Amino acid sequence: MKLGTLYLIPASLGITDNDGDTLAHIIPAEVKDITARLPYFIAENAKSARAHLKEVAKTRDLKQPIQQIRIAELNVRTSKEALPDLLAPLLDGEDGGLISEAGVPAIADPGANLIEMAHKAGIIVKPLVGPSSILLALMASGLNGQSFAFNGYLPTNPAERAKQILAMENRSRQDAQTQIFIETPYRNLILLEALCENSRGNTRLCLATDLTLPTESIETLSVDGWKKRMAEKNAPDIQKKPSIFLLLAS
Repeated sequence: MKLGTLYLIPASLGITDNDGDTLAHIIPAEVKDITARLPYFIAENAKSARAHLKEVAKTRDLKQPIQQIRIAELNVRTSKEALPDLLAPLLDGEDGGLISEAGVPAIADPGANLIEMAHKAGIIVKPLVGPSSILLALMASGLNGQSFAFNGYLPTNPAERAKQILAMENRSRQDAQTQIFIETPYRNLILLEALCENSRGNTRLCLATDLTLPTESIETLSVDGWKKRMAEKNAPDIQKKPSIFLLLAS
């Protein structure tokens, strides 16, 4: 029996307007076409997935009414033992989509283990084009785009976080490599303060916030420059807003 295809479906990084095609400048038409015809989705959050499908439905006819579309959840609480059940419809020949809550699946997002299992089962995995906040931030940062590393979340413990910042800065200086990392939005200011406290003054730091949204902000300054902005209370508003942090030491 022919196996289904697992499509890796990007979602917008945020919706700000309930009228019109809010995905027009973010998600390609072909991606919306494929999304609309799928009967089954695997998502980090079913509610967010339905919200995305609602946006797609503004310009595309969905295969089924949104509430009838099957959406299984895959998140940090999902055990490896549960993954085969998530792939069962594809093993039975149905196409399905792995959809991110924001951005692209499996990049700073659950899904890599499921994709690995799909490959082992002979399921075709098809990545689709869409916004990646990590790559958008790197593109706009002016930092080294030839060599970079994504480090995920830094430790929340202050001492461990300071140690990690020092290690990243040393690695960046040694290899001329941009270090990229994120934080839970309500801790953004704490991380910025920690970076200013534990990094050298000439290290360059980029803050990219609310990417693709009308409130988008992307700025690259030296750590000394950020310290001055913060002292003047002139730093961008990053608190409780999705942000990407990028660091390049010299």
